[in-house]
Amino acid sequence: MANELKYGDRIHLQNGYNSWQGGYLDTINNHTVAGLKHYVATSDSPTRNPGTGTWEITSASGKAAGQPVLSGDLVHLQNLYAGDGGYLDTADHATTAQKGGGGKYAVATAQSKDRTPGSGRWRIFAQTSTPGDQNIRHGDVVLLWNTYDDNGGFLETSQNAANNTAGDKYDVCTNAYFNRGSNVTHWKIHTA
Repeated sequence: MANELKYGDRIHLQNGYNSWQGGYLDTINNHTVAGLKHYVATSDSPTRNPGTGTWEITSASGKAAGQPVLSGDLVHLQNLYAGDGGYLDTADHATTAQKGGGGKYAVATAQSKDRTPGSGRWRIFAQTSTPGDQNIRHGDVVLLWNTYDDNGGFLETSQNAANNTAGDKYDVCTNAYFNRGSNVTHWKIHTA
């Protein structure tokens, strides 16, 4: 089918918080830590700046570009800001407030696919798809689970964004719980 997600596709990821008002996964500002590129938050627009909300999905297990992405696959997500906004990565610990709700790690982009073993690898799980053939499709809702230290947590929105950049909405971290409340770990795939 034409709407199957394939490796090499460019996508926007919309967060499900508050009836899909959680914003789009986005890179914001240069990161201050060596090896990292940008902070990550959500934005009201998938195109806040060219490429900041666009992610290219690649296989972390050697599947070729053009192959379908299956629920349960291990993936990398490369941001396309300025052609290479870095790879989605767990970096440092969640804030004290985030930890109070199960938060594990802060999220940023890194210069390399796997800055530390597992930090840039995400297992992608679809809630469901039609037909139920294990493929993930554009428009499906997914969970993204990080593999750092074999348990990096689920990608989620948490608290108002702290970067004070025009257009940013919510901070992004990982959480031990797959949905601690109001669909904060749900991400809808849209074609970029």
